[in-house]
Amino acid sequence: MESVRIVEQWPVDHAATAVVRADGTVAGAYGDQHRLFRLASVTKPITAYAALIAVEEGAVHLDDPAGPEGSTVAHLLAHTSGLAFDEHKAAWAPGRRRLYSNAGFEQLADHVAKRSGIPFAEYVRDGLLEPLGMTETVYEGSPAAGASSTVADLVRFAAELQAPTLLDPSTVQQATTVRFPGLVGVLPGFGMQSPNDWGLGFEIRDGKSPHWTGTTNSPRTFGHFGQAGTFLWVDPDLGAACIALAGRDFGRWAAEAWPPYSDAVIAELRA
Repeated sequence: MESVRIVEQWPVDHAATAVVRADGTVAGAYGDQHRLFRLASVTKPITAYAALIAVEEGAVHLDDPAGPEGSTVAHLLAHTSGLAFDEHKAAWAPGRRRLYSNAGFEQLADHVAKRSGIPFAEYVRDGLLEPLGMTETVYEGSPAAGASSTVADLVRFAAELQAPTLLDPSTVQQATTVRFPGLVGVLPGFGMQSPNDWGLGFEIRDGKSPHWTGTTNSPRTFGHFGQAGTFLWVDPDLGAACIALAGRDFGRWAAEAWPPYSDAVIAELRA
């Protein structure tokens, strides 16, 4: 794919990207696929997927009380627990507002660890990383933003998101469908969104504008971006996913560069 070479124009020292079809094949790639990059908040989909594995295994349930009073595992996954970004005290009642929260994912991981009796990082490694062969991923630090990985490993994860082997497809469908619809909230880096739709650990594009995905991504597109200059989206209508990792923190450059890059990838896939 020629569109992946657009990354050469990004104002970054290092970048790598890949486009993954629904059957797991790589349609195009650019850069060192094995270079380790900080994921920042692209850690969250990995954490969420491991938590959903715990749900399917019966270690936890989506309606388990977790986080602040009145909150559940589902609230934590959907950023509606009432916890603010890095505060472990509730700023709102659960289910009333979409508050993007690292603290919520930290409390989610603590809950899974407590209920399963297994340290959460170990749960992620044994339940997700090793079965998918994601041997280059380093999962440590905050379960909200601490992981590092490579494009090669995230290709495996993107393939899993499109054709699940570790979860029942209905669970992935549930996780990538809007949960607690209609809530207002701030999409970090892009301002107030109404509604600010999320599934269970995955942001859902819907009709958001501005947005970090392409203008031609379908409303069903889901994924995440990170402050380390990273993103992963899956577009079920397109039948493909896109990963981009960069060695420069998110900023205006990314908000301007990412959407036209995604649009170029989509146009080439459709052609």
